[in-house]
Amino acid sequence: MTEFFASFWNIREQILSLLLDHIHLTILSVGIAVLIGIPVGILISHSPRLAQPVLGMTNIVQAIPSLAMLGFLIPYLGIGTAPAIFCVVIYSLLPIVKNTCIGLNNIDPDTLEAAKGIGMTQGQVMGRVQLPLALPVIMAGIRIAAVNAVGFVTIAAFIGAGGLGYLVYSGIQTSNTYLILSGAIPACILALVVDFVVGFLEKIVTPVNLINPTIDMNKEKVRRHKRKRWIVSAGALAVMAAIIIGSVAPINKAEGKVIHVGSKNFTEQLILGNIYADLIEDKTDIKVVRDLNLGSTDICYNALKSRHVDMYVEYTGTAYGSLLNQGSSTDKKHIYSTVKELMAKQGIEVLDPIGFNNSFVLAVRQDTADKYRLNNISDLEKASSQLIFSPTIEFNNRKDGITALYDAYNLKFKGTSPIEGGLGYTAIASKKCDVLTAYSTDGLLKTYQLKVLEDDKNALLSYYAIPMINESVLLEYPELKDVIDLMTGLLDDESMRNLNYLVDQEGQSPEDVALNFLKSKGLL
Repeated sequence: MTEFFASFWNIREQILSLLLDHIHLTILSVGIAVLIGIPVGILISHSPRLAQPVLGMTNIVQAIPSLAMLGFLIPYLGIGTAPAIFCVVIYSLLPIVKNTCIGLNNIDPDTLEAAKGIGMTQGQVMGRVQLPLALPVIMAGIRIAAVNAVGFVTIAAFIGAGGLGYLVYSGIQTSNTYLILSGAIPACILALVVDFVVGFLEKIVTPVNLINPTIDMNKEKVRRHKRKRWIVSAGALAVMAAIIIGSVAPINKAEGKVIHVGSKNFTEQLILGNIYADLIEDKTDIKVVRDLNLGSTDICYNALKSRHVDMYVEYTGTAYGSLLNQGSSTDKKHIYSTVKELMAKQGIEVLDPIGFNNSFVLAVRQDTADKYRLNNISDLEKASSQLIFSPTIEFNNRKDGITALYDAYNLKFKGTSPIEGGLGYTAIASKKCDVLTAYSTDGLLKTYQLKVLEDDKNALLSYYAIPMINESVLLEYPELKDVIDLMTGLLDDESMRNLNYLVDQEGQSPEDVALNFLKSKGLL
């Protein structure tokens, strides 16, 4: 526990910054959802024919996985806060729309008839009778949406929108429990605080006679409650409006030269992203925006194609087999030349390889290797029926991954349980699985002392790291090529593995590791 508090304290400024991002995204998203959801709920309460299709549509949207939604939105809304807010708003609409409709439809018809009988107009009935009576149900929907939004915003880290999810996913990738808890605990506390605050607002805005029907309804008490309700409501609306207006107001683009450097969401990519960002800022007058930790390959690739990032580091095998669907090949020169040629047709320039080959590997515990005499993947063929295989989720869905492996080797595992990133190392260490897919330069291979099995049939592609950059950016800033080429051939497999180890095991930040590496090579 002492170690956790020490770790938490060391990154307290980062946690506070990410917490503020999380709060901002949550309030903004729920505020927009309220502004949309309540009018829609009022509309369908008056038009029964609209209720079923509208509620059906919101139910369908609710069932779409949030990561799939984010990936779909990138070509249209880019990366960062815009797609994250859109996604959270969409997921927040159902409870607000549904509860508004239910609250309005469940009011006693005799009450409405009495209101009309004393001469109230339709608008007066809605404003003075229906909405006040339906408020407890409507606020309950907003309360559910607000608490859910805290969880949904955590996913925003996958597309560079910030928030506490950044710490959670960074911790997962590096198998760092303290980092996971540093993001998860504040997120849980925030959810509880949001629930309390919205619950308090719910009590304030609800008419006093609905809170306690037996209360003495003298004029002074009613007047005080109404005054408090108006003050609190006006304050909440003012805060929400200020956040929404401040967020959607036009933002002036940074003046001068600007380039966006992206990365995927694992240690090596974060180090490389920072290396190139530091180099560019030091060797040129170009300002670098670091859109790092973006998630899967598809997210980075789509962001590059849509010009929401200008460059990131990809791998030859991934580009050849997964992005360009070129099948399998053992000729690394052919793979590189094909990738370079086909990417150029999409307006993407592939520069010279950095040097190391971060190929997929299969790894086992040393005791498993000794028991079944495992040295290469072919040795697994006889033992696989007694072992549980945990590939990464990405490997399990790639033609150049699981498909290529099974095409080359006769493997029939006892069970297959795909698992994401650093969680696989925890699983194999605790004997929840026996065979793991990893990257050859993973620092955690060294940390957990796993045995890497040789790919004796060359089933898996070579994965040499290659910088990919939009051609239009190189035309605009030709000086970038010479700067990027400074890294060519500078990192071999062992060097990259050691840099990853400094982050994964020694607890250094990717930013510091990148900076110290460049200084050690005399590049800064």
